[in-house]
Amino acid sequence: MPLPEWLSDFRQEWARPDIIAGLTVAAVVIPKALAYATIAGLPVQVGLYTAFTPMLIYALLGTSRVLSVSTTTTIAILVAAALDGVASANDTANLLTASATLTCLVGGILIVARLLRLGFVANFISEPVLVGFKAGIGIVIVVDQVPKLLGIHFHKGSFFHNLFAIAQGIPQASWATVAVGAVMIGLLVAMERLLPRAPAPLIAVAAGIAGVSLFGLSAYGVATVGHVPTGLPALTLPDLQMMMALWPPALGIALMSFTETIAAGRAFAESGDPVPQPNRELLATGLANLGGAFLGAMAAGGGTTQTAVNRRSGARSQLSGLVTSIAALGTMLVLAPLIGLMPEATLAAVVIVYSVGLIQPAEFREILKIRRTEFIWALVALVGVVLVGTLQGIVVAIIVSLVALAHQVSDPPVHVLGRKPGTNVFRPQSNEHPGDETFPGMLMLRPEGRIFFANAQRIGQKIRPLIAAAKPKVVALDLAGVFDFEYTALKMLTEAEKKLREEEGVTVWLVGVNPGVLAMVRRAPLGETLGRDRMFFNMDLAVAKYQASEAGG
Repeated sequence: MPLPEWLSDFRQEWARPDIIAGLTVAAVVIPKALAYATIAGLPVQVGLYTAFTPMLIYALLGTSRVLSVSTTTTIAILVAAALDGVASANDTANLLTASATLTCLVGGILIVARLLRLGFVANFISEPVLVGFKAGIGIVIVVDQVPKLLGIHFHKGSFFHNLFAIAQGIPQASWATVAVGAVMIGLLVAMERLLPRAPAPLIAVAAGIAGVSLFGLSAYGVATVGHVPTGLPALTLPDLQMMMALWPPALGIALMSFTETIAAGRAFAESGDPVPQPNRELLATGLANLGGAFLGAMAAGGGTTQTAVNRRSGARSQLSGLVTSIAALGTMLVLAPLIGLMPEATLAAVVIVYSVGLIQPAEFREILKIRRTEFIWALVALVGVVLVGTLQGIVVAIIVSLVALAHQVSDPPVHVLGRKPGTNVFRPQSNEHPGDETFPGMLMLRPEGRIFFANAQRIGQKIRPLIAAAKPKVVALDLAGVFDFEYTALKMLTEAEKKLREEEGVTVWLVGVNPGVLAMVRRAPLGETLGRDRMFFNMDLAVAKYQASEAGG
């Protein structure tokens, strides 16, 4: 069990900015945590519990100085999908038990991942796929919250079923509820743009509560949150039978929790801050979830928005997280009755405004600008979340990332080289450099990446037509960009060299072979066949040897 190492590095002058940052973050996190609890289909007080216990544990054990840990829109929607069908929304006790069981599983999975040193798994979802996944989550959340803004009710189903039900329900909308929601969205958007440092969610929540108290909005059909229990959360024990049903979604939630946590921690680490350690973060977030499970919290992870607020507010250490946690505790003990007066439309407005931020068209455009293939991967992840569901969307996102990785390694580039005039620089031929030198009878090729059983045949398929078109005497393979050469690939190269030499009269030279690959080649029959005369330190030496042999011939 690691001790809070940051305490030994703490400086007295950090106390004041940390306290201010912690209170500022609390003003943002607590209202959002209440809203995220409603996304998950849980009572709003669960949001308070999540802003208390996980925040406290991570502040003591985490490696990021400014990371703020409670819950996020992504985790909330995944929790909703996991609990759907396991527990009824009408049975609060059973629902809280299911949530505790799920959170306990998430914490346990993260701790086991730490013991197995699986911190590298955070890199398994590529950035374009994550962009698409989050955009899909944002769309799903917005559609899920629109009925609360309209004051309509219907049985939830698939994405398109919900869209159709919303369209059908518009004539029955509560216009008082619509007005409250519109005012809240306008207030939040205006403050985000005009007063970005102000605690916009807190102000919106306070305005909603004031509206209910002063104008009696409940009499006009505006639904409120209702009773919120005051005091500390009761001890909640996981259910062993539920674990069997909940462990598969818990895997996905644990992955997403860790991915968001490490991404947010890295994004806001400044020069001089300790870099978040993936395996320590697994342990810290695992214990935060495990401890939170027994005190009524839902699954938790680091949030980008609240971490950004923490950093902008001047946080210097994990003390700011402790202050935020204490503020959540004070809210539970003192302000819970006021929270019960909050309009549901206010919570929906908070959720929608901050979930829309998950949808970033500019990021899609940037991906498309750079690489069309990865833009398609992002779209596949988005469509996967919208059409097949959020939990299945994680699987889609991971599969797309792995397929993308497999595609990249199975189809490495093979460049035909030319020499920049007047230099010893060899570069891929292109229309931008039509004057690069080539040498009649010599074909210079440069494959890149790891060459192994999955891509060796594909590389051969790329090289054969190049040889057929050039009809060279010598094929010089520049292997400087090849960091590994697997046995199957080496055997295929040996057979290809023999066939070219005996059947077509083409000699194969190897150039720029790194020490590891060179040692492997020398141990193989190919090394004896090539000898020292057909292996060169660089392409410049190979060209000089070829020109000398041609001049001598």
